[in-house]
Amino acid sequence: MKPALLEAMRTSRICRMALATCLGSFILVLFYFQIMRRNPFGVDICCRKGSRSPLQELYNPIQLELSNTAVLHQMRRDQVSDACRANSAASRKRRVLTPSDLKHLVVDEDHGLIYCYVPKVACTNWKRLMMVLTGRGKYSDPMGIPASEAHVSANLKTLNQYSIPEINQRLKRYMKFLFVREPFERLVSAYRNKFTQKYNTSFHKRYGTKIIRRQRKNATQEALRKGDDVKFEEFVAYLIDPHTQREEPFNEHWQTVYSLCHPCHIRYDLVGKYETLEEDSNYVLQLAGVSSYLKFPTYAKSTRTTDEMTTEFFQNISSEHQTQLYEVYKLDFLMFNYSVPSYLKLE
Repeated sequence: MKPALLEAMRTSRICRMALATCLGSFILVLFYFQIMRRNPFGVDICCRKGSRSPLQELYNPIQLELSNTAVLHQMRRDQVSDACRANSAASRKRRVLTPSDLKHLVVDEDHGLIYCYVPKVACTNWKRLMMVLTGRGKYSDPMGIPASEAHVSANLKTLNQYSIPEINQRLKRYMKFLFVREPFERLVSAYRNKFTQKYNTSFHKRYGTKIIRRQRKNATQEALRKGDDVKFEEFVAYLIDPHTQREEPFNEHWQTVYSLCHPCHIRYDLVGKYETLEEDSNYVLQLAGVSSYLKFPTYAKSTRTTDEMTTEFFQNISSEHQTQLYEVYKLDFLMFNYSVPSYLKLE
């Protein structure tokens, strides 16, 4: 009887150990999948001592308000991914990026951020913010930094300045974001700034003279020399001219966002929009843990290019040229969920 009792006790102990092992394995598997669900891209998250990284705040938010906003940005990420897949032939003409493709990606080592700047989408103010974030106390007020200083390349470090292993490590561990704008509104903004302001003589000489020479019949010698009175119709004709695109890449102020930031090769964690600029910008700063002392600068809207202005500029563009221009910027419309403008007369 006694040996039988001992055997029963030994069997019971073995069963308990087996049950504990199975339960432990189940908990481990459950914990693993919870982590993968919260951080679906398998990001090797790096954070500063004693704080959560922007990636952790974005993909695994603690605050309810951050969680609600994260849903919106997931939808924007999905929109970009869907557009890249649907237009893979056009969006992935190049299979591999080189460091020279990364010169628009500004790196903030201290806060784990990578910002791809797009001209005419509040990039001056965002460069000011990045100078404050990376300045380690040198700057405190973004608006105290002159616009000319914000555009000095030496004041910010870009991703192309790193070695390839360092580039890959930062792309994996840092929160990558960009800001976009309705493509034709951005285009009109670039035209107004670079070709209708008398102080932009470098653009007049570099591009204005070329545009007038190619697109204006019977141009005066003064116009050919100064290049300071380019019409919007001539600017559009220049952009859709196959010779232009074969000759050299577009200037960054009217280059497509997908060519500047390569969103089909680099998965951006956050896509901000010009239409919700302050809200999206302050969300980035909140994720970075600096919103208590740093806000996106408010700006005067009186000179801003609006949808109404854009409509007026396109009234004198032929339907043929409108159609050709839309094809140039089509991927930007699709990736960032901008509908075809109602004023367009596409063929």
